[in-house]
Amino acid sequence: MDKQNIAILWYDLLLEIGENPNRSGLLGTPLRIAEMFNELFKSYKTKPPEITTFENGQDKIIYDEMICDEGNFYSYCEHHVVPFFGKYYFAYIPHPEGKILGISKVARVVDYFSAKLQIQERLTKEIVEYIWSKLSNNAKPPLGMALIMKGEHLCKTMRGVKKKGNMTTSVMKGVFKENRDARVEFLNLINLKGGYK
Repeated sequence: MDKQNIAILWYDLLLEIGENPNRSGLLGTPLRIAEMFNELFKSYKTKPPEITTFENGQDKIIYDEMICDEGNFYSYCEHHVVPFFGKYYFAYIPHPEGKILGISKVARVVDYFSAKLQIQERLTKEIVEYIWSKLSNNAKPPLGMALIMKGEHLCKTMRGVKKKGNMTTSVMKGVFKENRDARVEFLNLINLKGGYK
């Protein structure tokens, strides 16, 4: 990503929208935007993160119950190039003879796939497919995996219809897709059964 080229394009864009890029408040703004883009869209120039996994039972504890994680995500809509952001809720059930995930890696994977122009549906699917593949590599796959993402889309909130632009997407695999009880347990654990808090 060439920061100078991006800065030049933003200088011209400021002119096109009727601004004066040489006024005091905007001096340096094109370059600041270029540096910001380098951070926000870093996944175009980096590889997906390595995921640390551990053999289930290597510490003499075999875990085959639900493991949950949650956090925030920030991305950019590919249709209008404005942010969408919100919360994610992740869960998986390790195979007793499979692998355990280093849980901090979920956040790294979410950050990686978020750091490019996206749609929320694809983002949700990419995260699950990547983590699933890493846990299934040379091992028995997890018994199930689930991801729910709830995002506010500024392309709907601040433009167009100008209404609160919340969207919820989910991807379920294994027992979360096949077994209603597993899904309900997951939703209860993340306080979603009666709606988002």
